[in-house]
Amino acid sequence: MLSVPLKSTAKDAVILSEVEKPAFETAEILSVTDRCYSPEQMAIAKFISEYYFSSFSEAISLFIPFRNQQMRNGELGVRRDDVQCSAMPISIHSTPSSPPTLSPEQHHAYTQLLPKDKALLFGVTGSGKTEIFISLMFAMLEGGQTSIFLMPEISLTPQMEKRLKAYFGDTVAMWHSKITKKKKEQILEGIDSGRIRIIAGARSALFTPMPDVGLIIVDEEHDDSYKAMTRPRYHARDVALLMGQRLGARVVLASATPSTGSYHKLDVVKVDRPYVQTRKRYRFVSGQGLTSTMIQAIEANYTSGNQSLVFLPTRGNFKYLTCPNCGTTHMCPFCSVGMTLHRKGRHLKCHYCNYTEPIRERCLACGYAPLSSERMGTVEAIEQLEEAIPGIQIEQFDTDSITTATKLKQALKRFESGESQVLLGTQMLSKGHDYANITLSVILGLDYISGMADYRARERAMSLLFQIAGRSGRAKEADVIVQTGNPDSYRPYLGDYEIFLTDELAFLKAAGYPPFSSLARILIAHKDEAKAAKITLDTVTKLKTFPEIEIVGSGKAPIERIANRYRFTILLRSKNRVPLLKALHAVKGREIEIDMDPVEFS
Repeated sequence: MLSVPLKSTAKDAVILSEVEKPAFETAEILSVTDRCYSPEQMAIAKFISEYYFSSFSEAISLFIPFRNQQMRNGELGVRRDDVQCSAMPISIHSTPSSPPTLSPEQHHAYTQLLPKDKALLFGVTGSGKTEIFISLMFAMLEGGQTSIFLMPEISLTPQMEKRLKAYFGDTVAMWHSKITKKKKEQILEGIDSGRIRIIAGARSALFTPMPDVGLIIVDEEHDDSYKAMTRPRYHARDVALLMGQRLGARVVLASATPSTGSYHKLDVVKVDRPYVQTRKRYRFVSGQGLTSTMIQAIEANYTSGNQSLVFLPTRGNFKYLTCPNCGTTHMCPFCSVGMTLHRKGRHLKCHYCNYTEPIRERCLACGYAPLSSERMGTVEAIEQLEEAIPGIQIEQFDTDSITTATKLKQALKRFESGESQVLLGTQMLSKGHDYANITLSVILGLDYISGMADYRARERAMSLLFQIAGRSGRAKEADVIVQTGNPDSYRPYLGDYEIFLTDELAFLKAAGYPPFSSLARILIAHKDEAKAAKITLDTVTKLKTFPEIEIVGSGKAPIERIANRYRFTILLRSKNRVPLLKALHAVKGREIEIDMDPVEFS
């Protein structure tokens, strides 16, 4: 890589090609750094930029370049072909223990996975998928190769870090957005020296400069947090499959509730039985919010010395201020969404543009006071439980309370030690936490998720039910309370998620949705609503000239305005990906944001 002058600052740069020196005056390169991108990184970045409609600079900036001994800092005039970007020499460090002892079911899955280039490990919750991953990593180490292990969110990393370090010691490092710059530099030094042979963490861990990668694991592969919501809008699961192909590495996707796409497309290796078999009882209840039945069950579980999990759906239970007189919801002045009530911080906040203001007492439309809030948020649920059950200690587990890696570790440490008895929160709860003393899972608002305007709504709701239920009953009998007005939508599948996958794939095929087609979403946003509408109309007109492309719908976005910009969307579908990409490249423009394989439709 190079350091080059740009106006009054120095910027990192990379050489893409050589050209004749232009006639106009050019600036001198300031220095040549000791890091450079490998040919594989450059090729994968090129694919990301073209497939996910970003600039090459946005795509290559995902990657951390390799360190190269041949390029010394300050050395000038180096031709691109004069150096081969590669990692430092590898020194194999011994590991502190031997691989875990696998059950017959685990060992069978392990031997099935070893010879496959790519596969889906479909293991029920509690089946010991982590021990299979660890065994695969040991196999890589013995062959002189490294491993990358992806988890959907950093909420999983404290427990996983403890497990991995017990087997691999300092040869493993955790990588995610919450670690400090100094810690990242230490990890990169460890990778360069060959001491770190396994990198584990959130989706950014995929782009670390690991040499000789032999294995990429994507745990909880069904999780939407693998999809980036800003450019480049890549999906880490799909990029992992591409990287495996380019690097000659095995790729193992894993989940207890795999996505329909992965289940349909990949070889499936199943682990049908949990490592410890326990009985799980399901109870379906109606109503809104925490009911007396739920509170009584949580109290009984607490009294018996056990722990509980309480789930509230994200977004669906954001607490909005509404006027009892005219029914108006207090809206963000810059976005067409309600302002969320944060009682703890005594403020209202827009979760799209982050605009914040003090709590309102009167309705802006009619002047009525006081305003009311109907939906229950995490803080209200905690207050209700603490009032009903004296002495109970509850961990708030959502993005409002878990803002740093330290807070995350502290919250999970308190829960693991038994200092707190209830883990209450949002989607973060479903991400693979494994605590033996959880004997009750309470799931609120499932009908909100299944009723969303999304072709995957049923899949999301069913997956969530299985995932939250799977956090309980790891070592003891457990109860699962599910709040829904439609229990018959869930009952037939409780014994086997594969039955649901089979039914859902039949539905998706008949409806023409992925994995039997490709989707793309175009978002047009502009401060001038008329201008945004015209760009949308012009884009639709151009797209109609491509016969293999279906325009599923177009018009104002479900959230019409964010940050004072008016939003329009176009949803496209095609049986084949190539003509869809061709059409999208023909219409891309400055005001047009393209999301290939979208998972969010608001």
